Amino acid sequence: MKHVYSLMFFVLTISSSYSQNDLPALKYRYFGEKPPSLIPKLFAPEIVSPEGSFEGGRFSPDMKEFYFTRKNGKYKKRTFFVIRYENNSWGQESETDIKSPRYSSDGTIMYKGNKYRDRTETGWSELKSLDAPFGDISIMGLSVSDKGTYYFDFMDREGNGYIRYSRLIDGKREKPQKMSKAINIGKWIAHPHIAPDESYLIWDVERDSGYGSSEIYISFRAKDGSWLPAMNMGDKINTEHQESGAHVTNDGKYLFFSRSEEKVREDGSTYWVGKSHWVDIKIIEGLRPKQ
Repeated sequence: MKHVYSLMFFVLTISSSYSQNDLPALKYRYFGEKPPSLIPKLFAPEIVSPEGSFEGGRFSPDMKEFYFTRKNGKYKKRTFFVIRYENNSWGQESETDIKSPRYSSDGTIMYKGNKYRDRTETGWSELKSLDAPFGDISIMGLSVSDKGTYYFDFMDREGNGYIRYSRLIDGKREKPQKMSKAINIGKWIAHPHIAPDESYLIWDVERDSGYGSSEIYISFRAKDGSWLPAMNMGDKINTEHQESGAHVTNDGKYLFFSRSEEKVREDGSTYWVGKSHWVDIKIIEGLRPKQ
């Protein structure tokens, strides 16, 4: 980088609702997979991406549920699955009507676009619509900080999109605000992930510079609260293929993302083969501007 910025030091935090003792033991937490280093590796390919049919996946805040999506091969339509950790072991996958969930930091609310579910004593409630104006907004990805701030995307059919945010002020949700051009430059801007303390933001976007198509970017927050210019997360994360859906696990240990490759069928039509990757969270620390 050509410029050095002042930045508040922060520590990666996890939701206060779940202590490390509440989570599955680390050796079981990720299906028993050997953790990655600073080089991304495939995550449990035999479990989540047989035949390259994986599209996206995410652990619940208590890390006892893993929701994921498959398409291609025998899955002609997008199909949704869950694997649950019960009685100190991971069970078998099963289909579910819960689709691509995002969560509040305390794990009591599950978001899907402009709708949500509440956690109940018996599981998750039926889908409900967010209050106006969010119920009328098409949202693909929504991320919530510990302060209750929403960060979410908007995109039209031409791929023109941007990220907005809405703070919770005195118990009331403010009108959505568009983020600055430090964030909103490029096409297919989507899937924001906000750090629990709002000290960095990760998202995917297609820009003229870079390594390929959709790539993962990060912006850190400066002392004055502004967002520093977006940084490409580099050639360890981004390739000539399509990278998207990056997020940090609730225990603050790993960055997950999907890498997809376009394939051509015999009839000339194309499709995407996606696979889940994970990497040590220290890769974020390596990108942080010096104080």
